[in-house]
Amino acid sequence: MRTVESLDLQTLAVRREGPHVLVVTLNRTDVANAFNTLMGSELLLVWESLYRDPKQCRAVVLTGSGTRAFCAGADLKERNGMSDDAWRQQHALFEQMIRAMMDCPVPIIGAINGAAYAGGLEIALNADFLYAVPSARFAFTEVTLGIMPGASGTQHLPRAIGIRRAKEVILSGKPFSAEDAHAWGLVNALHEPDALMPAALEVAARIAANAPIAVQQARKSVDAAGSLDLKNGYDFEIACYQRVIDTDDRLEGVSAFNERRSPDFKGQ
Repeated sequence: MRTVESLDLQTLAVRREGPHVLVVTLNRTDVANAFNTLMGSELLLVWESLYRDPKQCRAVVLTGSGTRAFCAGADLKERNGMSDDAWRQQHALFEQMIRAMMDCPVPIIGAINGAAYAGGLEIALNADFLYAVPSARFAFTEVTLGIMPGASGTQHLPRAIGIRRAKEVILSGKPFSAEDAHAWGLVNALHEPDALMPAALEVAARIAANAPIAVQQARKSVDAAGSLDLKNGYDFEIACYQRVIDTDDRLEGVSAFNERRSPDFKGQ
């Protein structure tokens, strides 16, 4: 089974930061990191690899290369002149990629280094949370091109900023600022460009230092809160909680607390 780091990637750059954090960089700087068919395929490979073997890392930081853009969305030059069938087939690939990102068991932190437009914003929204530079801009421009968001944007954005504001953003195609994104709860914090990656890596390292199974189960439970009522959500939480009781990491965490030392979690 191939690890993420062993994949032959042309549109992505992958590096390890410490023993448990991977940085995945969208790496098509000359086209504002717009994703084409190849990038969609390579992102799919990354998320599938982590799904099959989540022990490869304990946190992912996802960012874009350069200072201009995180991701400008789908590469419209590649799409120019596409037949209906070719468009549908490409979009099916992008759908698989987004579903694989949703299913990735490893927490994903988005470090938004520039513009996140259309499909680029949809990729960002599939991260667990986002940090951004103050100059970042966001938009769903699809309706200005005769299409609509099709990579979970109409589902994630209302959950992040509310239905009425999401309708305004999606139906108008109007860009909004990083300050707006922060005020609306879409972005957790704003950081100057030289502080963005250090901040993302710091929180990734904190996540990676915690018990991996506990992190995965807590994350699943929080995600379920968006679609379950309170009592069913609590039932789901209890089921997730039961999963961590019989882990070695639970024993290690309690022992480390009582022995006044840092725990050494193994993900077991």
